[in-house]
Amino acid sequence: MTARESTLQQLNIAVKAAQDKGAEDLVALDVSEPLPFVDVFFIATGRNERNVTAVAGEIEDQLNAAGHKTLRREGRSEGRWVLIDFGDLVVHVFHEEERLYYSLERLWKDCPVLPIEEPATASAE
Repeated sequence: MTARESTLQQLNIAVKAAQDKGAEDLVALDVSEPLPFVDVFFIATGRNERNVTAVAGEIEDQLNAAGHKTLRREGRSEGRWVLIDFGDLVVHVFHEEERLYYSLERLWKDCPVLPIEEPATASAE
């Protein structure tokens, strides 16, 4: 893995934001070897168009609040595939159907998968 520590910190913020909005099937790919201008693709799935938009919005808000500038954003109005470019981190929030269709994990299968911590769950006592 060659993703920079600063990018991994951005990824941690994005993961927490996605988890807070109920995103599913979170995957982070270290694409720094084949793509010298990007370190990590973060991929998440929303349950419906509204959830896709909410997840993408929360990720963008949290990263912006932490001082990371959004360079580009596409697809927010449709809520099917939102792409947010932060430079070293590129976030893809998909509706389930689009995620299956485009299958970015398959396209980038030679890239290492970065570990993502599961959210802490409250114990039921």
